[in-house]
Amino acid sequence: MSNRPTKGDLLQSIEPVQQIETDPQDNKLENGIALCLSGGGFRAMLFHLGSLWRLNELGYLSRLQRVSSVSGGSITAALLGLRWPDLDFNQDGVARRMDELVVRPIRVFGSKTVDAFSVVGGLLGPGGAGDRVADAYRKHLYGEKTLQNLPDSPRFVINATNVQSGALWRFMKPYMRDYRVGEVKNPNVELAVAVAASSAFPPVLSPVSLELDADAFTPGSGKDLQREPFTTDVVLSDGGVYDNLGLETAWKKYNTILVSDAGGHLEPEAEPKHDWVRHTQRILFVIDNQVRALRKRQVIDSFELGARRGAYWGIRTNVANYDLTDALPCSHDETLKLAEIATRLKRLDAETQQRLINWGYAVCDAAMRKHVGGGIPHPPKFPYPRGVN
Repeated sequence: MSNRPTKGDLLQSIEPVQQIETDPQDNKLENGIALCLSGGGFRAMLFHLGSLWRLNELGYLSRLQRVSSVSGGSITAALLGLRWPDLDFNQDGVARRMDELVVRPIRVFGSKTVDAFSVVGGLLGPGGAGDRVADAYRKHLYGEKTLQNLPDSPRFVINATNVQSGALWRFMKPYMRDYRVGEVKNPNVELAVAVAASSAFPPVLSPVSLELDADAFTPGSGKDLQREPFTTDVVLSDGGVYDNLGLETAWKKYNTILVSDAGGHLEPEAEPKHDWVRHTQRILFVIDNQVRALRKRQVIDSFELGARRGAYWGIRTNVANYDLTDALPCSHDETLKLAEIATRLKRLDAETQQRLINWGYAVCDAAMRKHVGGGIPHPPKFPYPRGVN
């Protein structure tokens, strides 16, 4: 008898998400397309904007069944979801008001510094830094709109990490839940608060707390922690702590997965800082870097072995690796400079914003034409004339 691993063994060994006790044992994937947007601060927010721009032109935006996001990706995803009913899709599935309703507001927001002022405000005033971040989202992007203002389809999933349970906390229109704590149906949590929780990067912007009514939880919906204080005082942190690509809720449900990864890369640091804030942040970057690299490899291996259809593109990708003779010209040296922009909610000048959007657009185009859609037309130009150089 051969001891060589079967294809099924290989597929199981490269799964980029973990099965949990409440998952169906025989989970059949649905025919549908899910888009995953990673974290990465304003760098991610704008890079993903470029990817959405190209997906819209190709008619894929209107074909999505799910958009799953973490951290910086959630900033863009939440505004896309909020504006979805007004995007004015034409007969080809292309949103005609994408620039007006999504691109321009995100770019205006990207011209402001949020994190530094939030940290100071959290130290000097009531609440914490996470509350100040929510205030900024409320003021500039979402107003007082709630999860109930998201569309029924596609399903938008804003992911955070429950610090108490160590599990994923999912915000969406029909419910919010943590499989251990339980489920609250039709939550009226503000989008500003959900996105603040999703982007509460530790230690400086974390945590964001929710005060809930224990009776709001569906009886018996939690595995082992459906009791106070888990159901009344929920403590949340950045979604990327648990799932840095926003994969879990998409990977377990759909057979076609598109992954836009704007995560950074850990650079050597000869003299790491010793104060607790910067040292803790460095350690978290080390952990995130290792987990992200493993998960990226597992996603790509899954595509290659046929476990899922779809494509992965990243901010550190070399567009030349797609072997397309007509890919938009993107110098790898220049795109790496964009990838090295700090993971912060810090103002980016207009030129840097345009370059990030152009790069997200170009690498998404290359990945889609190489791995997803036969006959996808070559884009005539970048969204902004300067390109990425």
